[in-house]
Amino acid sequence: MNTILTTSLPPIPDEVRAQLHPGETLLWRGTPRQGLLLRTADWLQVPFSLMWGGFAIFWEWSVLQSGHAPGFMALWGIPFVLIGLYLIAGRFFLDARLRARTHYAVTNERVLIIGSAFGRKVKSLSLRLLPEITLTEHGAAGTIAFGAPRPGQAWFAGNRGMAWPGIEAGPAFEQIAQAEAVYELLRRAQRENM
Repeated sequence: MNTILTTSLPPIPDEVRAQLHPGETLLWRGTPRQGLLLRTADWLQVPFSLMWGGFAIFWEWSVLQSGHAPGFMALWGIPFVLIGLYLIAGRFFLDARLRARTHYAVTNERVLIIGSAFGRKVKSLSLRLLPEITLTEHGAAGTIAFGAPRPGQAWFAGNRGMAWPGIEAGPAFEQIAQAEAVYELLRRAQRENM
């Protein structure tokens, strides 16, 4: 099988090279779109985060300004303010950091997703055992999701910076260029692995 879409890319990153088995052929590699992103789910998440953060900041400011509120009340509001600040802005920076440290690869045997906001996480999916593959295109980029969506995932719509413990986004090549060509490559590689 011919490699596609790699002729204009720099050499194979060490993160990907370290995961290749002897005799395994790299068919494609890529990274998600970089920088800060607004996603479809943000139409709901941004107003919610502004309401949460605004109320938490107002509460904390009111308690501090009153001068005679118990110290417990001032301490009580701090976690809510921190969560509000994360929801308003921090999640966008966490998501950007995660995408900056993520590498995707397709080999003749499997799909690799390498990266984590802190440390390193490697997910390897066998081409023979891949569940359904879904292509979603949005503008110049697209997302290829592996498997059925998990409960609660629709609310977060791939926004990994917004995810909460226990609601992990399913494996996907998020926000990649030439997503349709990569999707076709995956389907072809699956057929050849049957």
